[in-house]
Amino acid sequence: MKKVYITKNKQVYNFSKPYIIAEIGANHNGDINLAKKIIDSAKECGADAVKFQSWTPQSLIAKEEYDKNQSYDDGDGGKKHFGSLKEMVEKYYLREEQHYELKEYCDQIGIDFCSTPFSKKEVDLLIDLNVPFLKVASMDINNLELLKHMAKTKKTILLSTGMSSLSEIEQAVKTIESEGNYNIIILHCISIYPPKYEDIHLNNIKMLQQTFNYPIGFSDHTIGTSIPLASVALGSCVIEKHFTLDKDLPGWDHQISADPIELKEIVNESININKALGNFQRTVSKAEEEKKLKFRRSIVSSKDLKKGHVIKLDDIDFKRPGTGMAPDEVKYIIGKKINKDIGYDELIKWEDLC
Repeated sequence: MKKVYITKNKQVYNFSKPYIIAEIGANHNGDINLAKKIIDSAKECGADAVKFQSWTPQSLIAKEEYDKNQSYDDGDGGKKHFGSLKEMVEKYYLREEQHYELKEYCDQIGIDFCSTPFSKKEVDLLIDLNVPFLKVASMDINNLELLKHMAKTKKTILLSTGMSSLSEIEQAVKTIESEGNYNIIILHCISIYPPKYEDIHLNNIKMLQQTFNYPIGFSDHTIGTSIPLASVALGSCVIEKHFTLDKDLPGWDHQISADPIELKEIVNESININKALGNFQRTVSKAEEEKKLKFRRSIVSSKDLKKGHVIKLDDIDFKRPGTGMAPDEVKYIIGKKINKDIGYDELIKWEDLC
């Protein structure tokens, strides 16, 4: 089983304790103080990392797309969208200097800072910040030149697979490997916000485990906690979940994000699920061994028996506790004489037999 260092001191592999990424993305709404409050909450909830998105109005969207998205009317009073696409991008993008400020803040409080770069320049910015790993957005799985640039850094790469075919995933993996980088973690992902349950296909996690010799995680866009936790039971070693302080805040992703209560549940329950998975060997714990003594049955007399009596099946019964002769040992006492009187409902012991 391949193990990959997601940070300098943390290895992940299929069925390892999950590394939890609180995806802030653009949920800071362009407000550095809100960003810090969300980071604080993610840390308090027990997340391993917070993740942002590194793009500018120029690096992500072409003029044609801006020109045809001049206004939005979702009937929500401007909560999710306002004005033109260009105005929203301008408000929500994370400035270069804010990257440095937030990285320093994360270092101070002890949570990993990471981001998804959308251009080579932004990759270089994140390398200068010494992020532990780079995240490839699903939209860029076929952006091979960007993948090569990321791979050359030799940083661990988290590869999201939304909207992609298996052949596209394989092409992306081989592109990264072609630059001598074998530090890859593949994330099953459905790029719908939120997806229908029947479109999630969590069994793809098992398929990807069998297809690629790399750790497999899950980048989640569902509402609630059940689906990311279910992915842990399938062996996901990384969980990425959008995170907000308040689902009612204005902005793109708040409504589909986990709030602090949900993130804390994902963190805590993913640990419990991982522990509960155990191994593939049938074992009986020390606690269960002790339970046997109380809950299993022993061979007892069903009537008064006199010394010298030859035991027959109707002379015995099976009752708690399990401290005496076990019921499956009955074949060893049928036909045996007893060397003492035994009263009704007494446990029959080996030393009682001739």
